[in-house]
Amino acid sequence: MKSKKNTSSTIALNKKARHEYFLEDKFEAGLELEGWEVKSIRSGKVNIADSYVIIRDGEAYLLGARIQPLHSASSHVVCDPERTRKLLLKKRELSTLIGKIDREGYTLVATAMYWKKVWVKLEIHLAKGKKSHDKRDTIKDRDWARQKERLMKKEVR
Repeated sequence: MKSKKNTSSTIALNKKARHEYFLEDKFEAGLELEGWEVKSIRSGKVNIADSYVIIRDGEAYLLGARIQPLHSASSHVVCDPERTRKLLLKKRELSTLIGKIDREGYTLVATAMYWKKVWVKLEIHLAKGKKSHDKRDTIKDRDWARQKERLMKKEVR
């Protein structure tokens, strides 16, 4: 009987994105992958922390994502861990993204990579960059919420 290693469908997260950007609209995109990349993803050798999405010639591409090749990969395959990977989106989604990026100054950030049935999906968000004072405000709000929870917990006892 075969046992599954990873029961969660999440492969990789970009936790830094929530700190660096105001995340707004969310999109789900497929990835155009090679065979060795899928094998590496199955073994969890993925990092999307510094990845972002660009749109060139009406198509979306993922840059900065690192998929570490396995040592057991075939010797005749040239493995580039940081190659540019094409994202699979619908035309309407692409036109929406192009419009928001060009007119409203948004950027596209990859926030999560996960399995959906047998396909690898990438969650991307339209995002605006935070200034340093915005980051401080976010930290202050999070600390206050934590403090408030502690106070409420003490009062309940």
